[in-house]
Amino acid sequence: MSSSRRVLVVEDEPVINQSVSDRLTAEGYDVVQAYDGPGAVAAFGSAAPDLVVLDVMLPGFDGHEVCRRIQAERPVPVIMLTARDDEADVLVGLGVGADDYLTKPFRMRELVARVAALLRRVDRAAELAARRPLELDGMTIDGAARRVWCDGAEVHLTPTEFDLLVCLAAEPGTVVTRERLLADVWGWPGGSGTRTVDSHVKGLRAKIGSERVRTVHGVGYALETDGPR
Repeated sequence: MSSSRRVLVVEDEPVINQSVSDRLTAEGYDVVQAYDGPGAVAAFGSAAPDLVVLDVMLPGFDGHEVCRRIQAERPVPVIMLTARDDEADVLVGLGVGADDYLTKPFRMRELVARVAALLRRVDRAAELAARRPLELDGMTIDGAARRVWCDGAEVHLTPTEFDLLVCLAAEPGTVVTRERLLADVWGWPGGSGTRTVDSHVKGLRAKIGSERVRTVHGVGYALETDGPR
């Protein structure tokens, strides 16, 4: 359990909001609740949560707008809850800074597992602060600042896109399986959720250039570079 970590739960359905909040509280998290877009942004500013569980459909303004506003204020891991398993909706969410998504109805234990996995990634990110920037074929990856430059221009990545890039860059030119990416980046053992990997790779390609990430169909992905310089 992790009593020192605070989670903001944003869901307009009171029963779902309370069920999620009760389960996370039972797991040892400090939970703050909000029920609409404006309330979510206000709660984020006052409570300073370590992670946000965010429904897409909200009164006031939707979860995508909430995500835009809170990520502009301070980068934070976000799990979005969506009623539709639609790739367009997922990509919009990832594009505004969400790290993960769950389609309703979902199993509470899966939500808890994903919350824990995202928070572990935050802890691992701190380890990057001690590393020197990595130079790879015109791309610079600064782990301490969590910033990336391609051919001299800064590229703005979501937290998940950055972690995905770091994982691929650790072995440039080597194919990394989807299952390993799920385990190393998301903390999900067992290989369930490869569509999540594919969606994030699509977003990463759009920002650093599609030619930099090679697909090996049925296996995984490789970062195409000339190697460390």
